[in-house]
This record gives sequence, structure tokens and C-alpha cells, in this order.
Amino acid sequence: MKLVMLRWAALLLSGLIVTPALAATALQCVPYARIVSGVQIYGDALTWWDQAENHYKRGHMPRKGAVLAFRPAGPMVLGHVAVVSKVLDDRRVLIRHANWSVPGAIEEDVLALDVSEEGDWSAVRVWHSPTAQMGARSNPTFGFIYPAKPKLHPFDPDPALGSGIRLASLNAAQWQEAKSSRVNRADGEDELAPSGARTARQPRLALDLAAMRYADAAPARRSLGDIIADVKREARLR
Repeated sequence: MKLVMLRWAALLLSGLIVTPALAATALQCVPYARIVSGVQIYGDALTWWDQAENHYKRGHMPRKGAVLAFRPAGPMVLGHVAVVSKVLDDRRVLIRHANWSVPGAIEEDVLALDVSEEGDWSAVRVWHSPTAQMGARSNPTFGFIYPAKPKLHPFDPDPALGSGIRLASLNAAQWQEAKSSRVNRADGEDELAPSGARTARQPRLALDLAAMRYADAAPARRSLGDIIADVKREARLR
């Protein structure tokens, strides 16, 4: 009995020691958004909205360079933050963010779609690069945090922030030129979506390697084949 308890204690201790190290290996959304937007807020993404009070202006209209703060929901227990790179129209923006479709992955200038009933960006759907389509999940948000000087800053990979890979960098003109069409939401309502999103040649990790930009971070511990296998597995789960 004592031997069993000792084994369990060893497992628990090893978990306490190993888990934080594993969690720190992938680039997270917070440092990426902070660098790209210039918004100097630290801590988990779910705290950014409250922390911004009295430091940054906040609102519910998208602007270039603003940080879109996501509420915790479902598997997104710590929230999420993304940076607006271009406003296409009242319901569509392009965003830059990390650690969304694939752990640690960077996605630049991908579509986020307002699916809120009031048109206030309180709920969005986000582009999923591995499957080259809009994500099925509706994600609740707090709103936008506006930096004092809106500007998109370059992100230079830093091993100290965790390993990452540039999963997709879309051509903004493809979204700008795409005409809006109506698609059915899960609740039976219609929403706006770009008609060219599924048919145009878009970066897709599993099939369209030529359209991707890879591994501009520190040398990865895993091979490209391992990363592709992970993304394929993620796509099957969705």
C-alpha cells in the first residue's frame, strides 16, 4: 500500500513539475498581441478588458490596430486576444493572432466575422486555416481595446516566448474583393460571409504548402511532417 502511495506521489510531483514547462513551449496569444498592437497589458487574455479601463479607450467598433478581447467560453478558458489588421466593412475584419487554430501557430490577416444580433461585435466567428473555412463556433467577446497610437508592429520570433510557426499569411486583397453572401447559421439565422472564401486559393496547411510561410521562429524541435500530421488530426476532430 505504501509503495502504491509513493508511486502516486511521484506521479503528482512529476506532473506539477512538467506541466508548466509544457505549457510554455508554444507561443501564446497574449505576448503576440502585445507586441503587434503595442498595447502594454500583461496577464491572461480574459483580464485584458478590465485592465484596459482607465488606461486605454474601449469600444465595440473595429479599428486597425485595436485588440479584440475574447471572453472565456468552452475550451477557451483563459479567453483570447487578437489584433485588427484591416477593417473590410461593418461585419468583417482581418486579424492577426497566435495560438488559435493550432497550438503556437501565427495567423496573419485572416477573417473574423461579426455574428452578433446587434452588430456590436459581441460574438464572432474566426477563420480556421487548416480547413480553409470559417470556424463553426460563435465566440463571445468583450469588445475592442484601442491603443493610443494605432499601428501594426512587426513580430520577430523570440525563443523566450515559446516556439511558433507562421501557419498562414493571407492576401488581404482576396478578402477585400470578395463579395458578401448569405450563409445559414446554426440557429437558423443568416449571416454575412465572403463568397470567395471557400473557392479562392487560400493557404491550407494540409494541401497547399506553396501558399504557406514556415518556421521563421527558432529551430523547431519537431519536423515539418509532425506539424502537418498534427494539423490534419485537428482538422479531422472539427
